[in-house]
Amino acid sequence: MAAPAVSVVIPSFNSSAWIAETLASVQAQTMPHFEVLVVDDGSTDGTPDLVRACASQDRRVRLIEQKNAGVCRARNHGIAQAQAPLVCFLDHDDWWYPHKLQRQCQVMAQHPEAGVACSSWIVWNRSDAGARYPSPTSFPIENTPDDLVPEFSGWVHHQFLLDCWMLTSTAMFRREVFEKAGTFDESLPFSEDWDLWLRAAREFQFVQLRRPTTLYRMHGTQGSGHHRPVDHRTQLLERTAAQHGLASRDGRAVTRQQFHHQLARYHADFGRGELQAGRLAAAAAAYRRAWTLHPLRWKYPVYLLALLAGWRGRAL
Repeated sequence: MAAPAVSVVIPSFNSSAWIAETLASVQAQTMPHFEVLVVDDGSTDGTPDLVRACASQDRRVRLIEQKNAGVCRARNHGIAQAQAPLVCFLDHDDWWYPHKLQRQCQVMAQHPEAGVACSSWIVWNRSDAGARYPSPTSFPIENTPDDLVPEFSGWVHHQFLLDCWMLTSTAMFRREVFEKAGTFDESLPFSEDWDLWLRAAREFQFVQLRRPTTLYRMHGTQGSGHHRPVDHRTQLLERTAAQHGLASRDGRAVTRQQFHHQLARYHADFGRGELQAGRLAAAAAAYRRAWTLHPLRWKYPVYLLALLAGWRGRAL
C-alpha cells in the first residue's frame, strides 16, 4: 500500500449513530492515498466494533483505543500516531464531500507558505424533530466559487481574535504546525480548538477555500451547545491579546474598538447563559463587563439594571 499523503484523525466517543456514515465519507474521497486513525475515547455503545468492521474491509482504517480522557487527548494521540506529512481532523458525527482531501492537497501545493488550509462548511440540521438529515447532495455547493477567501487567507491571527471561524473538521495541517505551535491543550475543557488556531496563526499562514467541504451535523448531544459556568472564550481572547497584541505578522490588525465590541458580545452571551441557569450575580457581572467594553450598547445596562433589581428582590 502506498505511503499515505494525509492522516485523517477521527476522535470518537459513543458515536455508533454516526461513525459509519462519517467513515464512509472519508472512504469516498477522490484522493485515495490516506490513512484514517479513529481514536476511540472509551466508548461504551459499540463504536469500536463498528470501526473494527470497517477496518477489516479497508486497510487504510485503523482503530486506536484509549481510556476516556477527552477529545483533546484523543486528537493528540492521533497526531502522535499519524504517518503522513499532512493531518486532517474529522469529528465523529461530521461528513466530508468527496473532493475535500484532493482540493485541499492542491491548495497546499499551490501555497507552500501556508501551514493550514480550511474551508467553509454547511450546518447540517434535521428538517423536523426525529426526521432524517437531508441528503448531502441536496446542498448546491457547486454554486459557490472554488477560490480563496482573501480576508481569511495569509496571516490571520488578528481575525481569530474576533471569532473562531475555522471548523475543526474542515482543517488540514502540515505536521510542522504541531511541531512549532504545539498540539491541543488537554487542560482546556472548552475553546481548545480556538486556542490552537491562535497559536498556529502566530507562526503560520492560513488559506481558506470558499466552497464548502464539510457538513457540520447538529444534534442535542454536542458539547458546543452546552453552557459552561466559566467563560473560557473571553478568558482566552483577553489573555492572547494581552500577550501578543491585535496584529498579525503582515501588519493587518483589528482595532481596539473592534476587539472590545466583540468581547462585549461574548460577555453578554455568557451572561445570558448564566441568567438561564439562575445565577443572577454571575449574569450581572458578565453584563457589567459587556457594558464597560461597549458603553454605547444600550441593551447591556438595561439588562444589568434588571438583574440587579431582581437580585435585590431575592435578597429581600
